[in-house]
Amino acid sequence: MRELLRRVADGELSPAAAEAELRGYATGEAGRFDAARENRTGIPEGIIADGKTAAEVAALALDAIETTGRALVTRADGEVAAAVEEATVAEFESATVDHDARAGTIVVHSPTFERPDLGASVGVVTAGTSDATPAGEAAVVAREMGATVERVDDVGVAGIHRLFDALENLREPDVLIVAAGREGALPTVVAGLVDAPVIGLPVSNGYGHAGDGEAALAGMLQSCTPLSVVNIDAGFVAGAQAGLVARAVGAARADGK
Repeated sequence: MRELLRRVADGELSPAAAEAELRGYATGEAGRFDAARENRTGIPEGIIADGKTAAEVAALALDAIETTGRALVTRADGEVAAAVEEATVAEFESATVDHDARAGTIVVHSPTFERPDLGASVGVVTAGTSDATPAGEAAVVAREMGATVERVDDVGVAGIHRLFDALENLREPDVLIVAAGREGALPTVVAGLVDAPVIGLPVSNGYGHAGDGEAALAGMLQSCTPLSVVNIDAGFVAGAQAGLVARAVGAARADGK
């Protein structure tokens, strides 16, 4: 405790960073940021932009950078991205800001931040271009956890020959996230062709009866091939699950098992 107070007094540590070390979270104007989540669970804390103002997201992003060296924002539009970048540049001149407009994500790294390396890979597969948003969110989360991410896009069952052409690439990753809308058939097919865990990611791009991802979710839950399934458009959760699997695989490899 005395050393922590000395570092704050000497300007080596901000009050927010000291609070994060003591309590595991930092309290700011926009709420509390869970700075200990990654150490506790292996999954970085995400700041979801939905329901927050651009200024609130930017404030939480600054808290994240200050306490962990990184900010990960999801469901972000251009207004939020501009606010986060402006606030970040003002406080951390050399920080990098990466906004993926299609995935709706913003990733900020401080100059000293080093992303972990899990020594394992995650494949992110889409049935069609319409699945790119939640799939992209999943890819960003898995990558920020330290996995190598490989993308295989537009291999839906409506033209199943496209899937067979990509089969060799699908069999390389240690875990797969397969995103599909409409009837959600692709994860079931993929799970019957590979020996890696498959995480089904239903996407809300269907329409009509049981549209908005409901048919895709039901189809994946009823899969006759073994796979796990996350909620509709839950890219963050799919990426986090895949990242945890990749971490376990990488640790086993490191131990020579």
